Amino acid sequence: MKLSDHAEEILEAMWIAIEEQDAAFYDPASMQLADDDAGCRELVGKSLVELRHGMLYFRPEGREEGKKTIRRHRLAERLMMDVFNIKGEEGDDKACLFEHLLHEGVDTKLCTMLNHPETCPHGKPIPPGDCCLEARRSGDLGVVPLTECKSGQEGEIAYIQTDDSKKMQKLMAMGVLPGNQILLTQAFPSYIFKVGFSEFAIDTALAREIFVRKR
Repeated sequence: MKLSDHAEEILEAMWIAIEEQDAAFYDPASMQLADDDAGCRELVGKSLVELRHGMLYFRPEGREEGKKTIRRHRLAERLMMDVFNIKGEEGDDKACLFEHLLHEGVDTKLCTMLNHPETCPHGKPIPPGDCCLEARRSGDLGVVPLTECKSGQEGEIAYIQTDDSKKMQKLMAMGVLPGNQILLTQAFPSYIFKVGFSEFAIDTALAREIFVRKR
């Protein structure tokens, strides 16, 4: 269901208040919402919430939509802070903007790329999607560090996770870029891999920062 950004933000706030703080309802005044707020009218009009005595209550459909909305937000936080290394208030702000783009299966692709995380960077639970349940059932976790690959295994580079700009530059100079194919030829005592026609050797610490979508 496509909702306005404002309506999704209200659902997020309701989810946090009702599901995490064990409240029975949500007070619109917490977001300084006017009595005739457009987002509230949208949610009531689509039968996702009820407005009773000035308080908002989830309907069953709204609770499910709230779960999806908070899931998209926390996956966006993971992307900004873990992959793009945008942390703190800036990371939160950009996650708030990006989450509204994660519709029509994009959230599933992002979740798979991030290896189905169970919590956001702040330690709050990310509601699992169908992709998470299927990955756990099949044992296929999708994207993994290069250190979890076996010799002879090939895959596609998903992303690099490092706070060190020098490490990032070193890996990029080797051709370790998202979308490139990588073949691990040796896993001990050092990690030796091929990207294109070139072969490189790195230590375990650096190999752990390369995330690969295994074939």
